[in-house]
Order: sequence, then structure tokens, then C-alpha cells
Amino acid sequence: KAFLDLDLPGTKWVVGGGPQLAELKRRYKDIEFLGSVDTEELSRRYAQADCFVFPSRTDTFGLVMVEALASGLPVAGYPVPGPLDIVTVPGVGAISEDLRAACLAAVTGDPEACRRHAESFTWERCAAQFLGALQQIPRGVWQPLKRRVVPDAAAS
Repeated sequence: KAFLDLDLPGTKWVVGGGPQLAELKRRYKDIEFLGSVDTEELSRRYAQADCFVFPSRTDTFGLVMVEALASGLPVAGYPVPGPLDIVTVPGVGAISEDLRAACLAAVTGDPEACRRHAESFTWERCAAQFLGALQQIPRGVWQPLKRRVVPDAAAS
């Protein structure tokens, strides 16, 4: 609701659904709730947008932010895990406790910088970061957690 209550120039679109959709549509008449959209419609909306607002304080990564960046859209969000992990270079968005300020700053982003930055999020990089994090954990902690092989009863 933080994003929905912001006084911002332009039009706000909300993609997705959920149990609160009907109530939100009733309460926020000036916002266009698109519901679930296909990839083609999402691409069309991204091409028309000035920035992508990620108003969550609890999502841990937010692949949608990388998708928005790949479309040339700068990202606005709160300084929490997820946006902090993605909006890491100049020109690709803005992060602030003041979401309105983040939105207004993000619209000045560089679409080409956004696209280049999105290309840095690869499966190889993700795996390397994950393995690097695991290597920092003392072996005695994770060694007992190794997956045990259970014999296949059907093969017996």
C-alpha cells in the first residue's frame, strides 16, 4: 500500500493479483490494476513505463527487478535485501526509505546502464556467489547436513 498511497506524477500500474485485489480496486480508483498479464503485455507495459517500483520490504531477491532492468527500466525500492542486491551501480535505479524520493530519482536512470547491469545476473555468477557464501561457513556446521543417499526400495 505504500506505493499506492504515494503522490507521484503520471500513471500507476499494478501487475498481479491476489486476495486483496477487489478491495484495492475499490479503494484506489486512480490506479490501473492489470491483474495477471502475459509476457507480451508485460513487455509492452515495460516499454511505456518510466521506472519499476518494487515496494516490498520482505521479498529476498525479486527476479522481477532484473527483468525490469533488462527492459531498460530503472528500479525504485526500499533499502532492504533484494533491492540492495540488485540496484548496485549508478544509473540503474534508486533506493531510499522515502519511496517517493526513490521513484523520482529512479526515473532519471539510464536505460542502457539498466540493460548492461541486468546482463550481469547470470546463473554462473549466482552459483559462484552461493558457493562463496558456503565456503565461509565452518565445515563442522554444514558437513552433518549433507544429503544422505537412501537406498531405492524398488531396486531391492
